[in-house]
Amino acid sequence: MNNFQLNATRRDVLRAAAAGAVGISLGSQAQSAWPSRPITVIVPFPAGGGTDAFARPLSAQFAKLTGKQLIIDNRGGAGGTLGAGIAAKAVPDGYTLFMGAVHHAIAPSMYPKLDYDIEKDFVPLSLLANVPQVLVVNPKNLPGNFKDFLALVRKSPGKYNYGSAGAGTSHHLAGELFKQQSHTFITHIPYRGAGPALQDLMAGTVDMMFDGLGSSAGHIKGGRIKALMVSGNKRNAAFPDVPCAAELGFPEYTVTTWYGMWAPKGTPTDVQAKIVEELNRASVTPELKAVWAANGADFGGLTPTQFGSFVSAEVKRWAAVVKASGAKLD
Repeated sequence: MNNFQLNATRRDVLRAAAAGAVGISLGSQAQSAWPSRPITVIVPFPAGGGTDAFARPLSAQFAKLTGKQLIIDNRGGAGGTLGAGIAAKAVPDGYTLFMGAVHHAIAPSMYPKLDYDIEKDFVPLSLLANVPQVLVVNPKNLPGNFKDFLALVRKSPGKYNYGSAGAGTSHHLAGELFKQQSHTFITHIPYRGAGPALQDLMAGTVDMMFDGLGSSAGHIKGGRIKALMVSGNKRNAAFPDVPCAAELGFPEYTVTTWYGMWAPKGTPTDVQAKIVEELNRASVTPELKAVWAANGADFGGLTPTQFGSFVSAEVKRWAAVVKASGAKLD
């Protein structure tokens, strides 16, 4: 190779290197510019359920803060696992996110085979809301106070039923745990999401639900259903007249429904950081604080690492509950 050819080759290498550097720079700018277009959030339950009740107010605040839409894509089915599987396979570019719930910490113990792993196929971003479970009844079907309700249900094993968002969801497990602790037998009726189950509860097709307070709050306040008990050892500030489980003689009934945001594994770390930043900005707005308070919810306030550890602990916790209760897919 002569000097002219050698110099030409060197010039080509330098040009290629420069072009690569520009490409990397532009790629970094594209990532740091997130969001440059609308983002899709897969909600794995139908509209009207608890996850949806928190996703839509969050979407509204996100649009105000960033000028970009957070499009809610409801993909209900299989106790929330269908939508999770779809989200896990999405392109990891920050423009498809997954808003799941406590149900996704229960699913590994309930479903013999899942096409995703909540801990391996997603990166944790934020614990968005944490709310107690509430026992709600149709007042036309059942008494409006807990003592009379319990006496009637115990008197007639199998006569009454409870709806849930699907087999393996927290609604299902909350019901099974209540049956175990109260020594009652109530028939489980699974739905494709809390929204349809609530509609049938209000219509009187089902008698009761063990629901996340977030999706029931508006219906309780509207008098369409009656709240008899909130889980845990203290009353909820949004519903101070509803007794808690501990004061009704069930100190171990500590079931909560939580909602979180994930991204598919492989999402660039700088984009993850930007998403978390925008979610945290939205969480402190007066509008979102008001919605959370009205639904009896607390903002999670965990870092992504803490949220990941929280999910791991919940997977183990619910595995123990599933084993102790003997809950199975219907």
